[in-house]
Amino acid sequence: MGKQDEDRKNNIIGKSIGKFYGEHGMFKEFKEFALKGNVIDLAVGVIIGAAFGKIVNSLVNDIVMPLLSPIVGRLDYSNLVFGMNGVFYKKAEEIAVAKADGIAMINYGLFITNVINFLIVAFAIFIVIKQINRFRPKPVQAAPATKDCPYCKSSVHIDAVKCPFCTSDIVDSEKKK
Repeated sequence: MGKQDEDRKNNIIGKSIGKFYGEHGMFKEFKEFALKGNVIDLAVGVIIGAAFGKIVNSLVNDIVMPLLSPIVGRLDYSNLVFGMNGVFYKKAEEIAVAKADGIAMINYGLFITNVINFLIVAFAIFIVIKQINRFRPKPVQAAPATKDCPYCKSSVHIDAVKCPFCTSDIVDSEKKK
């Protein structure tokens, strides 16, 4: 490799490093993006969401499910399987034998279990969010920015003294009432 080739190689590497670390480089853009408020807020939201998910799962698995089991009966339908040979399987041993025989299975019991779990989790989240919202301050209603013209019933600015649509005097008409 000659001196000219080595200089060209160093120039290309220098430009590449400059594009990555330089004044307008990709690293600077990434740093600006990562430190924006929205990205940090999103990261905090994901972390809190994961922790909240654990709380809700614990609420469902440790409190709600044990309370519902005596009332509803078993909530685990995972052993309900329909074999593509036309047979409904309900026992784990039968399912294992059918799988060993190579029979394709439709696990409708797992689907039912997951739907029930989803409904319970959704209801639990609804209750928790409803309770959290009780502590939020009620929104203050803003004063109306418009009023209706008593003659043409058009909406006009609250401070208007003359209707821009029918040109009637609004202030005088309100004083007469």
